[in-house]
Amino acid sequence: MTEQQRYPWAPASSSGVGSYPGDDPTEAVRTVLGELPDLPHLPELPDRGAGADVIGRTGALLVEFPIEVQPTAWRVVQRPGRDLARGRDFLSWDLDAVQSQADGYAGPFKIQLAGPWTMAASVELRGGEKLLADPGAVADLTESLIEGLRVHLADVRARLPHAQILVQVDEPSLPAALLGSVPTASGYGRLSAVDRVVVEERLRAVFAAVADAGGYPVAHCCAPQVPIGLLRRSGARAISLDATRLPRDADDRVGEAVEAGTGFLLGVVPAVERTLSAPDATVDPVRDLWNRIGLAPELATRAVVVTPTCGLAGASPRHARAALKLCREAARVLHEEPRR
Repeated sequence: MTEQQRYPWAPASSSGVGSYPGDDPTEAVRTVLGELPDLPHLPELPDRGAGADVIGRTGALLVEFPIEVQPTAWRVVQRPGRDLARGRDFLSWDLDAVQSQADGYAGPFKIQLAGPWTMAASVELRGGEKLLADPGAVADLTESLIEGLRVHLADVRARLPHAQILVQVDEPSLPAALLGSVPTASGYGRLSAVDRVVVEERLRAVFAAVADAGGYPVAHCCAPQVPIGLLRRSGARAISLDATRLPRDADDRVGEAVEAGTGFLLGVVPAVERTLSAPDATVDPVRDLWNRIGLAPELATRAVVVTPTCGLAGASPRHARAALKLCREAARVLHEEPRR
């Protein structure tokens, strides 16, 4: 595998996690393309309501697995309703905005969707319990997600024929599913921990489908205990995480992954409303990590993409734009001065 195949982004690249404030897809796409020219992404705008959130957006991709909004959560239903229709409309409008604003774009471009375990921990069965409680339902969900993902990826490739598509599978609920800490529907109990072998099997099927369709599989998890080894074994070629919450005991797993050729999208820019640091100080967590694991500082400029710590939907438009700008500037500083 060539270095370009291993890391499809340019040195000193920056990107976003996914969500963004506001309800205007054209403006959001224009901002992302302007602030993140090396690795732009498809913005998600959950401010628009049900169907624009990550669960509803992914639900709109599912094949023969309809869900709809209930008072407690998204829930499996017999037939598609207006919630899914709205979600499909939102996604279509977003892709129209990308096609018009990024016409002729030929670099890497990232799209996002929720992974099977986060969907299973968020969506309810018809009886009201979380889908995660039913292994057979999780298997059906995964198959449906794979089929929908193939169609979605083909649509994106048709709109951006010269781009290399990175597919980010969002799994913020994965650590909770592995630890048995996902609440039951009542909130009084916890669902049993999921077998790690089954977790890998389902994720491997999703990441393999991405790769088979010509995409580049990326896993995202913003929880503190990211299962780096599991995600890598499952086929993720890059892992996106919050570097400011990464515990020291994860250093060895990060080092092993980098040495195996795994890329990292490291969140170091605050996603919430707060004073932003200078670019040099912003990338100190990356420099410190690289120093602790003993890897060549120069490798960080190729293996690492600088991102916000999480999605920006909860921030003001002003902070979100400033955060993306800081990602770009911090990535440049890391490239020029990988060692502090």
